Amino acid sequence: MEILKFDELPQGGFAGLIEKQFVKDQKVFSPARQGKATNGIGNFVYLADANFLPHGETGMHPHREIDVISVMVEGKVNHQGSLEHGKSLVAGEIQAQRAGAEGFSHNEINPSNQRNQLIQLWVLPDKTGMPASYKTYLPETNQLTKVYGGDANQTKTLTSQTEIYVANTEGNFSTTFDSAAIIYISKGNVIVNDRELPARTLVKVKDGFTLSSHESSQIIVIRGQSNQ
Repeated sequence: MEILKFDELPQGGFAGLIEKQFVKDQKVFSPARQGKATNGIGNFVYLADANFLPHGETGMHPHREIDVISVMVEGKVNHQGSLEHGKSLVAGEIQAQRAGAEGFSHNEINPSNQRNQLIQLWVLPDKTGMPASYKTYLPETNQLTKVYGGDANQTKTLTSQTEIYVANTEGNFSTTFDSAAIIYISKGNVIVNDRELPARTLVKVKDGFTLSSHESSQIIVIRGQSNQ
């Protein structure tokens, strides 16, 4: 089990936010740019844990041929852009955007006088040339919910062999996986294979594992073909 904690990473940021980058996969980033971040799994190539400053924003910027998944931990963001302009995300919600060949531009804005917290993940699409798409999710409490990945025969999630699950928990929660994965604890203390770990910790496991929590927490699980 490989563990990477928030305090071990350098502080970065841009525009109206500060962030720490946990995953910068060498499929996309050169070794020189990877720094202390780790590689992903499957086509999952990037994870950043960000705090938007009061009324901070990313600024309008483009993406092409990348899937961008945003998980709201605390606070709110207002979404502007070429896909679903005017949407907003509150704590516990997830936004999944597929740029595809046509691409999209977006700006995420913190409307509050307080800092918020948002996790952003990037996944390379399984194939290029797909149309742009946008989806949002609000998982039920204590339900591990797939918010990304699946085959082309369904429409609930963006298709991919890489899968992302999110659980917003209250009280007692437990689930088991039988495969390699990357786990990101974005909120609360979570027990991974009998080891209790704090918020803002990334865990890489090579085979099956059990997750549990006995408090308010948020857990992100990414599965895909191992890059090891």
